Amino acid sequence: MKKTIGIFAHVDAGKTTFSEQLLYHHEIIRKKGRVDTKDAFLDGHEIEKRRGITIFSEQAYFQYESDLYYLIDTPGHMDFSAEMERTIKIMDYAIILVSGIDGVQSHTETVYELLKKVGIPIFFFVNKLDVSHADYPLALKSIQDMSPCAVDFMEDYYESASEHDEMLMHLFFENKFNEDFHKRLKEVILSQKIMPVFGGSALQDQNISEFFKKFHGLTTTKYSDGELSGFVYKVRYDSKNLKQCFIKITEGQLKVRDYILEDKITEIRRYQGFKYESIQEAHAGDVVAIIGSQMKVGDVFGKTSSYHYEMMPTMASKVFMNDKIPLQELYKTLLILEEEDPALQVLFVEDQKELQISIMGEIQLEILKEVIQNRFSMDVSFLPPTVIYKETIGNTIIGYGHFEPLKHYAEVHLKLEPNDKGGFIFESACSTDDLNYGQQNLVKHHLFEKPHRGILTGSHLTDIKITLLRGRSHNKHTSGGDFREATIRALRQGLEQADNQLLEPYYEMVITVPLSEMGKVLQDVQVLKGICVEQKDNHDKVKLKIEGPVSTFHDYPKTLLSQTHGLGRIRMKVIGYKPCHNTQEVIEAIGYDKITDTAYPSSSIFCSKGKGYSVSWQEAKDHMHCL
Repeated sequence: MKKTIGIFAHVDAGKTTFSEQLLYHHEIIRKKGRVDTKDAFLDGHEIEKRRGITIFSEQAYFQYESDLYYLIDTPGHMDFSAEMERTIKIMDYAIILVSGIDGVQSHTETVYELLKKVGIPIFFFVNKLDVSHADYPLALKSIQDMSPCAVDFMEDYYESASEHDEMLMHLFFENKFNEDFHKRLKEVILSQKIMPVFGGSALQDQNISEFFKKFHGLTTTKYSDGELSGFVYKVRYDSKNLKQCFIKITEGQLKVRDYILEDKITEIRRYQGFKYESIQEAHAGDVVAIIGSQMKVGDVFGKTSSYHYEMMPTMASKVFMNDKIPLQELYKTLLILEEEDPALQVLFVEDQKELQISIMGEIQLEILKEVIQNRFSMDVSFLPPTVIYKETIGNTIIGYGHFEPLKHYAEVHLKLEPNDKGGFIFESACSTDDLNYGQQNLVKHHLFEKPHRGILTGSHLTDIKITLLRGRSHNKHTSGGDFREATIRALRQGLEQADNQLLEPYYEMVITVPLSEMGKVLQDVQVLKGICVEQKDNHDKVKLKIEGPVSTFHDYPKTLLSQTHGLGRIRMKVIGYKPCHNTQEVIEAIGYDKITDTAYPSSSIFCSKGKGYSVSWQEAKDHMHCL
């Protein structure tokens, strides 16, 4: 049986030390490494050793009795939560470490919510119980407050577990603590109806072996040899710039020289930390790296379903580079890093000769600077991050675009309307008598080939449905880029008429504070332009559900900790984009000039007497040929 287990925790909960103990007990390492001594087996990157935090997800594997375990150590810092989330889909089970001193913390809740949504069975391990002021019952209560399915497995758990399932209850009252009881217990754990809680000390090796023995007995997987299926959860380039796609095979088998999609696999690697062995074949349940594939993070093959990542960056930063570094060379470097971390969303603003990246937080920028210096010998820095804004429309309009300089011709009419489903949606209502299918697909291609700018701040457009209504080409004069020009002009001409709206990212926050601090927190929320959508009192504490702009609440966790003397707790997640609370202020601060943005003209070009001439967006409709 093959099982992939992920180790998750809030930073400093002892996750890496816990992983070291598991690897030591199963004879993968001869010496237990530690974060403070910079010799942890799975924190092998130089930057991780220096900073003492896990930044990259790494894997190891070991045999226990008849089962093969793949262990994935994940980052615990919020700035690297996108890296953490990308590993979730490969998990069969998750082990969440909770500090016996601090209890459930903000990132713990984030991890729990992600795992719960995907349906990954969860075990909890309360760590650091060797410390004199650690409190297992209090930590257990914080877990059960977060997850009513959490059951204490440190003592006799039969009665507590049976309260969560009718069949277990029936077996309990009949005193049948036999194979049937444990078989059913595995099933309810698999379905997330029960989440076992254990405790101990990773540092002092207390209850680690005992925990894993019980974990082994309470877990099960089933993989089959059907059609080759799986997905890419990670991409990494090695020191020789060789691309490796890390995949989880969910069904079937893969051999060297087999094809995945259209790519021939030239090597299969199974990693043990930073070392690997080349193997000739891999089977369902295996987690391996393959050479020869051009797939990207998130790609799937076979019968595996795709996964929508929730952890989205809300900040952006411009890259400030040394004049000696060629812009195109730096751009290529950032694209490599984007392949490894798609959340970077590298943007090359060609007309301004600027490079921008999206980030989760400022610590990530510090790490990126070191990575670029160490791997590519480039000295770069980043400007202070700013919030990523987006733009949309609030009404339905028709945009008209015509491009007809001498010996060129294309015309496009687009209906733009608000789209509550998010992103761009395209459909065609255009007759093939006007444009053939190839030309209609060209229009679609140019709408999706890159993010397009709005006219308020130049931010990316989103939440728009675009319908191709009509168009026209010329048998002799229409050439490759003509439909791009006409499509962009139609889009822009439509925006000039639209009710344009600026959007900003919003947090959903769950804030837990002593009742005595509630008034101050609610005052903060009002000042920061947030709203309280729910309030729950629990004895001497209160739990507040808040929604508010990322731009104002970004640094609020530090404020909350300070003013509550460490007693306040906050969990934050981005829930999407909403109308900006200070639109005019943002527009003025960004200072985008739509007129000088030559990449996005709203005028149309017509031809008369062998010469092209420009018609402004206000008058363009009256000159169209299809009307």
